Amino acid sequence: MKNSYQDLIEQTFDFPQEGFEVKENELFYYGIPLMDIIEQYGTPLKLSYLPKIGMQISRAKRMFNVAMAKVDYKGTYTYCYCTKSSHFSFVLEEVLRNDAHIETSSAYDIPLLKALYKEKKLTKEHYVICNGYKRPMYLQQITELLNEGFNAIPILDNKKEIDYYEKHVKRGVCNVGIRIASEEEPSFQFYTSRLGIRYRDINNFYLEKIKNSKKFKLKMLHFFINTGIKDNAYYWSELLKCLNVYMELKKICPELDSLNIGGGLPIKNSLGFGYDYEYMIEEIIGQIKEFCNRNNIEEPNIFTEFGTFTVGESGINIYSIIDEKIQNDIEAWYMIDNSFITTLPDSWAINQRYILLAINKWDKPFKRVNIGGLTCDSLDYYNSEAHVNQVFLPQNEEKDPEPLYIAFFNTGAYQESLSGFGGIKHCLIPSPKHVVIDIDENGEFTTKLFAKEQSFKSMLKILGYS
Repeated sequence: MKNSYQDLIEQTFDFPQEGFEVKENELFYYGIPLMDIIEQYGTPLKLSYLPKIGMQISRAKRMFNVAMAKVDYKGTYTYCYCTKSSHFSFVLEEVLRNDAHIETSSAYDIPLLKALYKEKKLTKEHYVICNGYKRPMYLQQITELLNEGFNAIPILDNKKEIDYYEKHVKRGVCNVGIRIASEEEPSFQFYTSRLGIRYRDINNFYLEKIKNSKKFKLKMLHFFINTGIKDNAYYWSELLKCLNVYMELKKICPELDSLNIGGGLPIKNSLGFGYDYEYMIEEIIGQIKEFCNRNNIEEPNIFTEFGTFTVGESGINIYSIIDEKIQNDIEAWYMIDNSFITTLPDSWAINQRYILLAINKWDKPFKRVNIGGLTCDSLDYYNSEAHVNQVFLPQNEEKDPEPLYIAFFNTGAYQESLSGFGGIKHCLIPSPKHVVIDIDENGEFTTKLFAKEQSFKSMLKILGYS
């Protein structure tokens, strides 16, 4: 009977698969021996694999361009990255190296972009799509971008926003967009998004505030679905509503030529993950093309804003199993050397699932376990996978001198922002080391320590003790 951990994975999934393979009972990620990284840096550990960012950007561009070519689509495609998914400098630098553009959501994004511009990593030709509800500081920062000649497009979130730009923008004609207040998914507790301007008000708003302005042209209609791009009746219904708004607006605003289909593509949360990216993108482009042909209007240029899709699959969290606790006859606990609440807050807050794999001991028999974090919170645990609602990992024998190491993959989006990178965590559990992995000109992987494990001195300073 085959009952090793490797047998379990290979019999349950199509394995090995892209990015994952096992050599001599140890897991390799895109050819990188993860045990070597652990030996160099220890655990707990956060890894950022930069090449994956470029791979995702190139993949999306290729799929959209192929979809457009298949139906002879006349518009262009522009890939934007949502900075809110991860603000780290190495992430934005990698995004810009791969000829992508930027979407912002708060005033504090703008100084980051100015720093990148100063370092000649961002140009004034890059699109900067400015989204979100805008307080005075954000409005001021956007206005500065416009007056300094950046290719910024403020996406108007309410009817009053344009008044600030009208008063303070001194540059020539600038482009603006309007965000549609889309209907939320039926399972939501409210019907309409709090963001954007409602459908019925958009045309009158354009006629009253923008049409006769000497400073602004309406170039973009912004359509955002909070639950992302999914093949369900809700998504296709909202897309059709958006196209109808675009058509009606185009009749009175001929300079309108761009449609921003915000809302992200999903990423893998299991080795058994299935999502037909090519089909969805071809269907979106095909439906827009067909709608425009039927109504005798030009196809709009397409913009997307992908955050999690861009950076999510570049992140890895690695932990040691430091103890096994048997609390009753059927439940075994593997205790990790950090906390899920503090390092993977989405797993605690919204029950987000990730790819979980052992890094070593693939030849050992597997067992069913719960995984516990170090905080005193009863919710600091992980015990279910998307495919089987339980976790199986190699047996971890006390007499074995080498501990069991485990990794959660595709953790690169939002987790540091939500947990407060470098700040105060639950039970004062420190932020782990953060290591950036890249590939050099010879095709060899390189590692760089971006941040040390958080020290007690930094915590004392934040808390006012020193």
